[in-house]
Amino acid sequence: MTTSTVPTAAPYVANVEEQQQLEWLSGHPVSVLLDAASSAGQLMVLRSTPPAGSASPLHVHGREDEVFVLLSGAALVVAGDQAHELRAGGVAFLPRDVPHAYRITEDAHMLTLCTPGGLEEFFRTAGHDLSRPKPDGWAITPASMTAALEPLGGRILGPPPPPPGS
Repeated sequence: MTTSTVPTAAPYVANVEEQQQLEWLSGHPVSVLLDAASSAGQLMVLRSTPPAGSASPLHVHGREDEVFVLLSGAALVVAGDQAHELRAGGVAFLPRDVPHAYRITEDAHMLTLCTPGGLEEFFRTAGHDLSRPKPDGWAITPASMTAALEPLGGRILGPPPPPPGS
């Protein structure tokens, strides 16, 4: 008889006022809906509302598969050597070890899921927890993102994708 090595997760429920709010790229808020601690390491879920023009650098995760669910808006999603338009209601699956990035082309509302959980620590380390005063001169920079991502098995590979048509 074999036994499961996956930890058993307990039920978890959190209303919006209980969710951690972080300032992220372009100053938009990111809500940590579910983290590794709340899911026995199995899943991370974020909700964000990035404005048009917001973009992630080209990067890769070595441990997590990532999913974007675009609830509203539009985005350019780069995965490997291909670029795809993602529209409201669309989904992008980005397997670990595949370089990827996005550029929001129309104000968006999106969910980001990663399995296993743990990547929320990147957002917590590089972002700013909105429940605390913002330190003077605080900003998300390529250096701060690199420092936050590398301990989690990821790497920043390059700049964000250019705006469409440029």
